[in-house]
Amino acid sequence: MEGFIEMKGLKIAIIGGGSSYSPEIIDGFLKRSEELPVSEIYMVDIKEGQKKLDIIGSLAKRMIERAGLDIKLVLTLDRREALKNADFVVTQFRVGGLNARARDERFPLKYGILGQETTGPGGFTKAMRTIPVILDICKDIKELCPDAWLINFTNPSGLVTEAVLKYTDVKCIGLCNVPIHMQMDVASMMDVPFKDVFIEFAGLNHLVWGKKVWVKNKDVTKEVLEKSLDGDVLNMKNIYNLKWDPDFIRALGMLPCPYHKYYYMTDRMLQEEQESAADPKKGTRAEQVQAIEKSLFELYKSPDLNTKPKELEKRGGAYYSDAAVSLISAIYNDKNDIHTVNTLNNGIIRGIPDNSVIETNCLVGSRGATPLSLNGDLPIEILGLIQAVKSYEVLAVEAGVTGDKNKALLALVNHPLIPSVDVAKHLLHDLLELNKDYLPQFKDK
Repeated sequence: MEGFIEMKGLKIAIIGGGSSYSPEIIDGFLKRSEELPVSEIYMVDIKEGQKKLDIIGSLAKRMIERAGLDIKLVLTLDRREALKNADFVVTQFRVGGLNARARDERFPLKYGILGQETTGPGGFTKAMRTIPVILDICKDIKELCPDAWLINFTNPSGLVTEAVLKYTDVKCIGLCNVPIHMQMDVASMMDVPFKDVFIEFAGLNHLVWGKKVWVKNKDVTKEVLEKSLDGDVLNMKNIYNLKWDPDFIRALGMLPCPYHKYYYMTDRMLQEEQESAADPKKGTRAEQVQAIEKSLFELYKSPDLNTKPKELEKRGGAYYSDAAVSLISAIYNDKNDIHTVNTLNNGIIRGIPDNSVIETNCLVGSRGATPLSLNGDLPIEILGLIQAVKSYEVLAVEAGVTGDKNKALLALVNHPLIPSVDVAKHLLHDLLELNKDYLPQFKDK
């Protein structure tokens, strides 16, 4: 294989190994065994996750045995053991678990504000819990595996990746399954192979647009936009399936990602959240996921199951393995493939800081991710929203690292989904109180 370097056994450390997503990434390594010589996979979790880790680990062992591969699988609560001499570290953890996510989604609703896992006050809260942990992990990486690549799938991926790249010198690339999901959906709607679809992505994590869509050498953007007006197309399992307004999509002339519905249809998305949260048969998305996970782990327990189950797609992580493992392969094999990832802006999007993180198409090889130059400046109709959300993100990262409550307040005030200082102050008070056990950086401040 051209560009293929000498084969050696790779050690992979998966932090958050007890996640219900783990069969996805195990499946990805097994499918790419010929190009990725993985010899060890360490799956690590915390004490509270031991039960889930054991279930996932047993399934992973059955998957490896079915594939007939000689891969040593280790389940551990010792993060340092997992990280020692690792070649790649994958982070996919959730501080506080789904119970914390459920609180994130509920507490803003009483103020008439969207409660969502990765954006708005819910996403801010998740970032505040996560940033101290990821920085602690990075300290261990620098000591125990300083040459390793950190592939971050932990949400909010853009914010977490920005914290790592600003405050450590760990080699890190942020990953999200939204771009690959959109590319898969376009391939399906156009009835063409996935490899024939190219989307010019630009924006931020969960705020990314497809500026142009190509099938081989043909610009099919307008055709894809028309097909996407059906609410069942270009949506994800974890987002309420509202149909796009045809006039708006045609005026925009670009492909929005599913998360844009929180910004472009805020009132209707809020109404759906409030109604769902008030319905004991539905609940918030986190509460729905808890039910999905319960049934998933019952499936995972079956000694007859030795493949990734189809039901995992309901969890919202579809194509995660394709995105994560193909990215790792591109780095290891110096492929110089194009991947859509979260990395430093470095002048690609003008009007936001160079040292902030964006989501865009990058050339990925052994040196990491090199963003591709965009075809001209971003249109004014999307640049303003990017700048507003990036202002929030820059402040949020600083607040998450330093525990500065003034920065936290300013971050919330700058978020487009929060209407006033008064509401921001209430939200900040509530989230600090609800999460006091998970926010060491804010103590005594």
